[in-house]
Amino acid sequence: MASTEVNLSDRMKVLSLDTKDGEEYKYISNFSEKILIEVQNIVSKYLSEPYSIYTYRYFLIKWPELCIACMKGNKLIGAIVCKEEMIENGRKEGYIGMLAVEPNYRGQGIGSKLVEKAIEKMKENGCDEVTLETEVTNEGALALYTRFGFIKLQKLFRYYLNGVDAFRLKLFLTNPLKSGN
Repeated sequence: MASTEVNLSDRMKVLSLDTKDGEEYKYISNFSEKILIEVQNIVSKYLSEPYSIYTYRYFLIKWPELCIACMKGNKLIGAIVCKEEMIENGRKEGYIGMLAVEPNYRGQGIGSKLVEKAIEKMKENGCDEVTLETEVTNEGALALYTRFGFIKLQKLFRYYLNGVDAFRLKLFLTNPLKSGN
């Protein structure tokens, strides 16, 4: 199933432009509902968990700067969907909910760039740590997050609806022994 082209004239924020092999890649946030539907499509194709459109809207409405898409021309080729919240001891946690890249574009640094941009924004927003879950069998994701300094915090048995176990990964951005206030 080929990606649908979307109109980029909708209100959005262009975070960066990259050029590879003469092709332009845009990393955008604050994107439209039209792009959000494409994000839902790519995530549902390549991740094991099904999410309703309301889950995506919740993330996009509350944390539009943490929902980042990579576009090649007008075609969505990757996306990351994140949020932030206060946790115990006055610390602020960033959370990576979803990351997906079209298979033909994997291994080109697009997933890394999406994660990098999300973590940069979380740091700007004062996050002390970043957490996520990934399937224990997803070696590509585990390698990607390990390169960023994430550590395996815990194994979650039968975490996903398909019965696969997960690792909860965490990246500490500040000293966890110091309270937030």
